[in-house]
Amino acid sequence: MTTLPRVAITVGDPNGIGPEIAAAAATDPRVLAVCAPVVYEADPACPTAVGEVRAEAGRAAYDVIVRAVDDAMAGRVDAIATAPVSKEAFALAGLEWRGHTDLLAHLTGSPFVVMMFEAPRLRVVLATVHVALRDVPALLTRDLMARTIALAARELPRFGVAAPRIAVAGLNPHAGEHGLMGHEDDSVIAPAVADCRDRGIDATGPLPADTVFVRASRGEFDLVVACYHDQGLVPVKLLSFGESVNVTLGLPIVRTSVDHGTAFDIAGRGAANPGSMVHAVLLAARLARTGRT
Repeated sequence: MTTLPRVAITVGDPNGIGPEIAAAAATDPRVLAVCAPVVYEADPACPTAVGEVRAEAGRAAYDVIVRAVDDAMAGRVDAIATAPVSKEAFALAGLEWRGHTDLLAHLTGSPFVVMMFEAPRLRVVLATVHVALRDVPALLTRDLMARTIALAARELPRFGVAAPRIAVAGLNPHAGEHGLMGHEDDSVIAPAVADCRDRGIDATGPLPADTVFVRASRGEFDLVVACYHDQGLVPVKLLSFGESVNVTLGLPIVRTSVDHGTAFDIAGRGAANPGSMVHAVLLAARLARTGRT
């Protein structure tokens, strides 16, 4: 008999909807058919205040993640699927990380990771994530863009794409219109794309962001590299909210997550939809069967 992969499901912030959707996913028949889920709960000693942002909840969520990563690195579980944490609660707890992505990179000693969203009609990788919009142009270096494109190209075969076709969204309207609306597309993004093409990567761009996601959703590209958080996540969530899955590329372990936040406003009311958590666990199980991300 084939042993099912063990997938750790972390509950995220205990004051949000994480515990509810983690429990629902762990008992879902689709999940039980493909993996052995293991729910990582917050320390029972942690006082809960459902629906509220609290420092102790941020610390409890952090401790759960550390336990799951330790077990994944040691091979005691084969993958991790995470419920959402609160960046504000992390900050109140004195934690330096903005969320899962940078924390997981730190815990695993990974020098370069990127956030990818996998959805039925669209895949998106984010070149920058949780930073202020005003800081994005300075952060988009030629090296960062080239490394992001290259990592995505390297990892996409794990998702069933043998020869990835990667589109790169422009930063400025109309991808800068040859410098009329910003220089970054010509001076940073285009050279990074050229560097990747010289390495044999099928990359195209920069392309106007107002049409590139439409083209990708219709099958012209396998993935779009977005310059900043909302540029990439607005189209993903518009097309597939509740079905898309957040995957951290570049880790030595498999990690997936939901496509939404802690939803403090509906926590504890039985109104949370576990769909994205279920999809996250299913993808984690699939990736665990095919090796590391």
